[in-house]
Amino acid sequence: MSIRLGIYGYGNLGRGVECAVKQNDDFELVGIFTRRDPSTVKTLFNSSVYSANDILSFKDKIDVLIICGGSATDLPYQTPELAKNFSVVDSFDTHAKIPEHFDNVNKICLESSTTALISGGWDPGMFSLNRLFASSVLADSKYYTFWGKGVSQGHSDAIRRIDGVLDAKQYTIPVEDALNRVRNGENPELSTREKHIRECFVVVKDGADKERIENEIKTMPNYFADYDTIVHFISKEELEINHSGIPHGGFVICSGKTGKNLENTHVIEYSLKLDSNPEFTSSVLVAYARAISRLNKEKAYGCKTVFDIAPSYLSKLSPEDLRKTML
Repeated sequence: MSIRLGIYGYGNLGRGVECAVKQNDDFELVGIFTRRDPSTVKTLFNSSVYSANDILSFKDKIDVLIICGGSATDLPYQTPELAKNFSVVDSFDTHAKIPEHFDNVNKICLESSTTALISGGWDPGMFSLNRLFASSVLADSKYYTFWGKGVSQGHSDAIRRIDGVLDAKQYTIPVEDALNRVRNGENPELSTREKHIRECFVVVKDGADKERIENEIKTMPNYFADYDTIVHFISKEELEINHSGIPHGGFVICSGKTGKNLENTHVIEYSLKLDSNPEFTSSVLVAYARAISRLNKEKAYGCKTVFDIAPSYLSKLSPEDLRKTML
């Protein structure tokens, strides 16, 4: 029996979920729910589109709802609100606020007999699992996370909000020397500035003060002030030709020692290289939607993170087939 899935929100992430569902034959896409006028939304596969205001009429027709809103203003209220009536999956990625978001969603799920997965994706998500696995296996260890080279959508948006900027893309790039030192098992103490470079490609309005804009970017707190930042001013055409994609990726590296005198060094590395950040994130969310559907049927109510879900629940293969083919 197919897992009946709903998509709440239809931006880059929602389109990625729509694609991922097409690749997983154990899912049935019930519909896409949007805050826009449904008649104006053109989907990739002619999927059914409904108003977000009509979501409650689908309460008994959807097994799992993947919420594709933003972490800043959408998910903190959308996920707990929708969890009152649906089992849900989201990609909340504001790391410092994950405990608060978990508590809010967990309370609602336990009251409503629903199941939720928050903070799915690759970081938080797949990278989180690898930090946990590596640091658990190597007790005397230290882990590092490097992001990039890839587009940071949040940082790009922050640049676009500067007066005089028409468009922008910002790339997060690991510092090669720092990466090599970690891979060599040196366990260095690294500042924020020593780990990543931020490179910006910016299109400005005619006559805009480029010197002011560059200074505003480089001194922007919480985004660029703590990093070595490179700013390039380019044309709109160049941005569209050379910077239209949303690639990303990165590395989780854990270095630790074992032995009587801790004489042996071990390095565990997990890496991702993604042509499309939102499409990969969407694929992770769909796998966890499969798990959430199963857990809810088992009456395992409440909020979960990637730490709480057995890997076998992500696969459409049976436990017997997994033991035969992958163990």
